[in-house]
Amino acid sequence: MYCGGQGIYLYYLSQALAELGHEVHVLVGPPLPIEMPWAKTHIIENQNFFMVSKDWLPKDNPMAIWRPWNLFEFAMTRFGFFPEMLAYSFRCFGKIAQLTRETGPFDVIHDNQCLGYGLIAMKGFGAPVLSTVHHPLAIDRKESFWQTEGLKAKAKRIIYYPPIMQKIVTRSLDRVVTVSKVSARAIEEAYGVPESEVRVVYNGVDTVNFRPAGNGRPSDGRKLIFVGNTEDRKKGILYLLRAMTKLPENVELICVNGGAPRHLYAQEIVDRLGIAHRVHFTGRLPVDQVAEKYREADIAVVPSLFEGFGLPAAEAMASGLPVISTDGGALPEVVGTDGHAAIMVPARSSTAIADAVMSLLDNPARRKAMGEAARERALRNFTWRAAAEQIVNIYKEEIARKQQKNIIRYKERIVS
Repeated sequence: MYCGGQGIYLYYLSQALAELGHEVHVLVGPPLPIEMPWAKTHIIENQNFFMVSKDWLPKDNPMAIWRPWNLFEFAMTRFGFFPEMLAYSFRCFGKIAQLTRETGPFDVIHDNQCLGYGLIAMKGFGAPVLSTVHHPLAIDRKESFWQTEGLKAKAKRIIYYPPIMQKIVTRSLDRVVTVSKVSARAIEEAYGVPESEVRVVYNGVDTVNFRPAGNGRPSDGRKLIFVGNTEDRKKGILYLLRAMTKLPENVELICVNGGAPRHLYAQEIVDRLGIAHRVHFTGRLPVDQVAEKYREADIAVVPSLFEGFGLPAAEAMASGLPVISTDGGALPEVVGTDGHAAIMVPARSSTAIADAVMSLLDNPARRKAMGEAARERALRNFTWRAAAEQIVNIYKEEIARKQQKNIIRYKERIVS
């Protein structure tokens, strides 16, 4: 739940699938999700060697370093590589093999953008293997490269991402699902999977938890909120923080910065710009507290350079907040382009963000109207039940297609 959009996707989609009557097994490694009583959760080992520079022996069992995948991950991380996706996919393969022996085969295997080589091996279980690709990692690598200073640091960011593996795996899957039309086009460009073969299913939003504040709270329009992983360069936090230097001193920013365990990037920028007294980082919060932070805010800012969907934008709209959004990726699909629910600005423009905030600061009537339109748009377009129903239809299509292929192969063997 706390690792960003993919964690939220896992949480709510698994819940909606279970509510539709399906038996859901979730294979997950750290950071672990909050309790999901509707699913059977299986913990996959991960020692997180990439984030450890010393005292790297596993604390609970130092001898675990000698397990093959642990030793492989440790060795690769010492050279700056990030092998977690590869190792995790094969660990999942082993776990699914175990569960298949114990309880029988699964009907569908649905990957949440791990895209490691282990998924190709999983096709041997006989079930369709699908993946939700929220967006290609090539986009992350590009943005991380350009926002990293120093040749050595840039080189580390390049080898961090495994685009070749992900391209090979994506093209080997039975079906690719994504969360927006923009992402479908990006997948075709990065991985060569035709846009026509990618199924688009929009994310939902928890419109019960994320709801507008009551009429009793006074709003002066001066409290901004950003929700996202501040270590993820494509979230555009750099440009939002620069915009803060162009805004009046009494404007403050709340950053609900989940995601990575350590948060260094944004804090360094804040200190350098001298705005630490106006920017407040909450760290990871339970979902109900995140929703409360939205209700305490006046304006939501989504400064992303690219979003495959943009869950914080949808959450802000469901919370009845006017949204200032960039045109990065799928955000226009989420917030709309008519200006009713959001003010859209060019990505990478701190000046445009600041100007948009200024246009709302002293205009409570406009903030109120935009917030109401935003809530209505979220209710109309983005529900997890609708997303789950569409996903189930894809499951059924792929199961039927797999069965038809098996029948054809069986007949061919008989004839030969």
